[in-house]
Amino acid sequence: MFSGLLLISSCSVDTVMRPDVDVGMHTATVGGGGLQNLVPSNPMMMSYPRIRLPQSPSAVMPADEVSCRRQLKRLGVTFRNLAPIDDGGACRIDHPVEVSGLSGGIDMKPAATLTCDMALTVARWTKNELAPAARMRYLSGIGTIHQGSSYSCRRIRGTSVASEHSKGNALDIMRITLKNGNDIDVRRPGFFAFRQKSLLNKVRAQGCDYFTTVLGPGYDADHKDHFHFDIKDRRNGYRACR
Repeated sequence: MFSGLLLISSCSVDTVMRPDVDVGMHTATVGGGGLQNLVPSNPMMMSYPRIRLPQSPSAVMPADEVSCRRQLKRLGVTFRNLAPIDDGGACRIDHPVEVSGLSGGIDMKPAATLTCDMALTVARWTKNELAPAARMRYLSGIGTIHQGSSYSCRRIRGTSVASEHSKGNALDIMRITLKNGNDIDVRRPGFFAFRQKSLLNKVRAQGCDYFTTVLGPGYDADHKDHFHFDIKDRRNGYRACR
């Protein structure tokens, strides 16, 4: 499906270079305020995302952004345009969207601030892979996707490199609530949780057909409680999937 000398189409790599992978401290919905490392011990950085204003109707939008929004509407995504975000350095999104719902009546909580391209990738993956996988295993649709971080002005841990979250190109998923009431936590399931294991393995594998980075429980301590998805642009189409 994908090309490139270093493409990992099987969605598994034995070694992932840290500077290429978006690894923060424990994820959280954090607003702007300048590029910084996310420090869980600082309560002022762990909550209270900044209120984002809607975009002015008179704002000029490039053709590709207009086209992207048309595709979101065709996919049944509930979203609104936001004013440009510029928190300094790499922390910016020129034409952000706030996604609060996906096709099939799926809620996104809290609403996620993303680039339109990332929102479109999430919407396609959810409709084509995640929702069908949940229905097949649990005989139920998805009610809510609980995300822990979308746009967030921060660096990749231990580096001076801006996180993909700081560009609106990343989303962390913590848990999924089904319409039948079942709650699927992304953390490693128990030994006999066969359905949950099967679903989470599917999430990890199929996600690599859509995102360029998929990291989750079992990769490292920073991802023990969530899946990180992003669309980082790398040389030769390389994908980091663990």
